[in-house]
Amino acid sequence: MSRGFLTLLGLVAGAGTGLALEAVSADAAALAVAICRPIGRLWLSALQMTVLPLVVSVLVVGVAEVADVAHMGRIARRTLAWIAGLSLAAALVTVPLARAAFRVFPRSPDLTGILAQAAPPAETPANGWLTILPDNVVAAAADGAIAPVVVFTLLFGLALAQLDAARRAPVIELARSVESAMTILIGWILTAAAVGVFALALPLTATGGGRAIGELGGYVAVLIGVYALVTAATYVVVWTAGVGLRRFAAGALPAQSVAAGTQSSLASLPAMLRAAGDLGCPPAVGGLVLPLAVSLFRITSPVQYLVIAEFIAWTQGVELGWGTLVMLVPLAVVISLGSVGLPGQASFMGTTLPVVQAAGLPIEPLGLLLAVDVIPDVAATVGNVTADLALATRVAAAEHRLDIPRS
Repeated sequence: MSRGFLTLLGLVAGAGTGLALEAVSADAAALAVAICRPIGRLWLSALQMTVLPLVVSVLVVGVAEVADVAHMGRIARRTLAWIAGLSLAAALVTVPLARAAFRVFPRSPDLTGILAQAAPPAETPANGWLTILPDNVVAAAADGAIAPVVVFTLLFGLALAQLDAARRAPVIELARSVESAMTILIGWILTAAAVGVFALALPLTATGGGRAIGELGGYVAVLIGVYALVTAATYVVVWTAGVGLRRFAAGALPAQSVAAGTQSSLASLPAMLRAAGDLGCPPAVGGLVLPLAVSLFRITSPVQYLVIAEFIAWTQGVELGWGTLVMLVPLAVVISLGSVGLPGQASFMGTTLPVVQAAGLPIEPLGLLLAVDVIPDVAATVGNVTADLALATRVAAAEHRLDIPRS
């Protein structure tokens, strides 16, 4: 049984136990909550301690990889431009979609009280883009201010890319080693994910009943819905490339089926290469663009980060201010570009935590959202594979090397 399904079982067991204790004995429920809450918080703290070194190392390596790709020629540079543009577009449409969707669901006051472990973000620009450049990056790191550290790391990575290969190689190799070590450490922590999620879910239902779990279902529905809309929007990109929508839908279906079955873009790459050929992409284009897309591009990642931020803000009864969103949107895009190589659950916690922290929101709900992530992950992988194929057809069209006319 995969770790993801074990974590989901931990959620179900914790929620079920909490509901049973609430129904049987208020005293027993209170005792169980008192025992479980510190355990859940300790597990989250263990994950939180890995975020800063993981994010810094991932971004340094990511900037180096992007710089290397940019030297691979015109097709690679055009691919990078489309990856950045599509990721940013997905992030920009996510915020209003998610905000409007969550307003449809009734919010339980119990959930707000249970999860209100941190102050909501201030509704001023000072909490967002005005603090994006740190006066003291060490102090920012010590204070847990992720966004300024990310900006400094990006600037450092760009400066590092200007050095000759011999001088930058040791720093990049160090960053790769830190990234690998942090991934292993997160893997160790996630072996206790079922226990940690159990300890988070039990207090939620023991004190708030089943309403809070129902709201998690609302979160899953909104996330899948936004994934579907963003995936549908990639068909517009294909249409502008001159490929008929019916032809693209038929050509992409085998790769989408593999994506749904494996929940892995990498495992879907052979099917994507065949589909790109059927759609008229020459091997010289598809063979370059699709591996780059698998390495750098997950169009649903910034969608996920921002939906989670909006969901947690909604549970707190607050609305993220525009100053905060001006910071969060590019931050979500940058983190998504730099973290594609991380394994599933490590990627979820290591990349979502910085966005939630940068928004000034509590991290307590993340363990519960991790547990249900196995459900929308199918839609996310299908969306990523579809976007990769749309990217390949668009780059081929821009190179005037797409062989199939619009139909």
